Amino acid sequence: MGSKLRGMLLAIVVAVLAWSFWRDAGWLQLCAGLAIFLFGMQCLEEGLRQLAGGRLEQLLARSTGTPARGLLFGIGGTVVLQSSTLVSLLTIAFISSGLIGLGGGLAIIFGANLGATSGIWLLALAGHDFSLSPLALPLLVFGVLAGFTGPRGRAAGRVVLGIAFVFLGIDQVKSGFAAFGGHLDLAAMPVEGVRGVLLFALAGLAATVVLQSSHATLMLILAALAAGQLELGPALALAIGSNVGSSVSTGVVGALGGNRSGQRLALAHVLFNVATALLALALLSPLTWLVLAASGLAGFGANTLLQLALFHTLFNAIGVALFWPWQGRLAHWLQRWLPERAEPVPVAANRPASDGPLRARHLSGQALDSADAAAAAVALELRHLGALSLEVICRALGLPLAGPSSPVPDDARLSERPPDDCPDAEALYRQRVKGVYADLLAFMGRIEVPMDEEHQRFWTQGQMAAAQMVEAVKDAKHLQKNLLPRLRGEDAPLRQAYVALRRHLFGQMRALYGSGDDPTRRARTARRDALEAQAVRFETGFRHRILAMVGHGELDGLQAASLLNDLGYVERIDRNLRGLVLAEEPGSLRALRRLARAAGAAKGGHDVAGEVAENGN
Repeated sequence: MGSKLRGMLLAIVVAVLAWSFWRDAGWLQLCAGLAIFLFGMQCLEEGLRQLAGGRLEQLLARSTGTPARGLLFGIGGTVVLQSSTLVSLLTIAFISSGLIGLGGGLAIIFGANLGATSGIWLLALAGHDFSLSPLALPLLVFGVLAGFTGPRGRAAGRVVLGIAFVFLGIDQVKSGFAAFGGHLDLAAMPVEGVRGVLLFALAGLAATVVLQSSHATLMLILAALAAGQLELGPALALAIGSNVGSSVSTGVVGALGGNRSGQRLALAHVLFNVATALLALALLSPLTWLVLAASGLAGFGANTLLQLALFHTLFNAIGVALFWPWQGRLAHWLQRWLPERAEPVPVAANRPASDGPLRARHLSGQALDSADAAAAAVALELRHLGALSLEVICRALGLPLAGPSSPVPDDARLSERPPDDCPDAEALYRQRVKGVYADLLAFMGRIEVPMDEEHQRFWTQGQMAAAQMVEAVKDAKHLQKNLLPRLRGEDAPLRQAYVALRRHLFGQMRALYGSGDDPTRRARTARRDALEAQAVRFETGFRHRILAMVGHGELDGLQAASLLNDLGYVERIDRNLRGLVLAEEPGSLRALRRLARAAGAAKGGHDVAGEVAENGN
C-alpha cells in the first residue's frame, strides 16, 4: 500500500511539473539549471571523495586529537568538498563505528558549518554579469577525456565534469530567473516586522529540505538578488532558513540510523543550526548594520551578493563562538538525553521475551558511507554477536557465564546439577541471536562504497564468522536435549562423562572470550592453535575413555553412542566459535584505530579511546 501511494504521489508530481514546464519556458529553464547545478555538485563530491580515497578517513581520525584540529578539518574538508552534509555524514559514520568520540565530532561539525560559507562566497564572486559557460565547455571535453585514463583519471574527470556542470547550472539559473522574473516578484512581498522575517526564514528552510543542498538554495537567493527580484533583508532571512535546512538531512539520517552515538551528533548539529538561526534572527537588525558598515569599509558596499556572503559567514562564526566553550558540557548533556539503549533481559524459563528479540547495537546506515566505518561497525557487531552466542550456549547448557570479568568457577560449580528452569535453547536463539544476525547480514548486503581486496576479504570472513557463531548456537540446541537430562540424573559414570564434556566446553569458551584482545594476528593465531591442540587432546582422550568404560561394563553401547554423538556437537561448537578469532580487520581500519587511541591519549584518554573501549565490550 505504501509503495503504491508513493508511486501515485510521484506520478502526480511529475505530471504537475510537466504541465508547468509546458506553460512557462522560463520556469523550465530555471528548474533545468537547478538540476544541472545539483548534478554538478554530486559529481564534484563523488570525484573528490574517490580521489581522496582512504586519506580522507585518516585525516578525519587524526583531526580529533584536539578541538582546534577538528575545527580545522571541518572547515578544510567542507571547503574542498563543498559539501557540509558529506563531512557531517562521514563524521556521524565514524562516531557510530566508535572510531572517533563525540567531542571530536562536535568540533568537526562546527568547522563544517564555517566551511560551508565558502560556497556562497564563490557563487557571489562569480557575480551576475559574468558568464561561466565559456569556461564550462572546455572542462566538459577534458573531463570526458580524463575518464579514459584509469581509475584515478576517472575520478579526476568526474571532478572536472562536476565543476563544468556547476558553471552551466549557474548560468542556466541566471537565465531562468531573467525569463521567469515577470511572474514572480519577491521584492514586492511584505517583509516588515517579525512575521515577514519568519516567513522568509521558513521558505529558506523548506527550499533546502526539498533540494537537499544549501548551496542550491543560496544560489537561487543570489540569482534573485542579482536580478532585482529580492531585497537584501528578505535574502538574509532566507539564508538563515537555508542554514537550518542544511542540518535536517543529517538529523534525519542520524535519527533513523538507530545508533545512539550518531544520533547524538545529529542532534548536536540540529541544535547548533537552530540556536545560531534564532540568535541571527534576534540580532538581525544589528547584524545587518554591521554587514553594511563592513562592506562599505571593504569597498563592496554596493554589491548585495557579497553582503549576503559576509552575513552568512558572520552569523555562523557567531554560532561557533557561542558553542565553542560549551563543547564538553554539550557532549555530557547529549549523553544524558540519549543514553545507550538497555538490552532486553534474557528469558529465565521456557517462555518468550515480552519485549521482542534483541537487535544489533553498532550498525547504522551512516557507517555505510565509508568502507572503514562499515568495517569498524561490523567488527564491533561481530564481537557483540560472539558475546551473545557464548551467553546463549552457557545458559542453554546450565553453565556459568564465560565472561572475562566473571570469576572462575570451581570444580564443584561445574559439576553441580543444572536447574530445572534452564531456558530452551531455541527460545534463547530467537531472542538473543537471530535478530542481531539478521541485522548484520542485512547491513553487510547494503554496502555500496568501493572496497579494496583487503576489505572484501574481511567482509567474507565476517560473514563466515557470523554464520559459524549461529551454527554453534544451533549445535548447543541439539546438545541440550541429552546433556541436561544426563546431568540431572544419578551420580554414575555416564553423568561424570557428561560433566567432563561440559567442563571442557566451558574452558574453551572462556579462553575464546579474550581472544579479541590479542593485539596481532600472530597472537590470535597462536591462541587459536593452542585452543585447537587442547581440544584435539581432550577429544582423543575422551574417546579412549568412553571405549574403556564400555569395555569395563560401565556404559552400554547406546550410552557410548550418545556420548560420542554429543562429543561431536561439542567439537562443532568449539570449532565454530574459534572461527571468530581470525576474522582480521583491514589494515586501514587498524591504522585508524591506532590514530583514534593516540588522539584519545593526547586528550587524556577519555574522548576516543574510552568510547572505542566502551563500544568494543
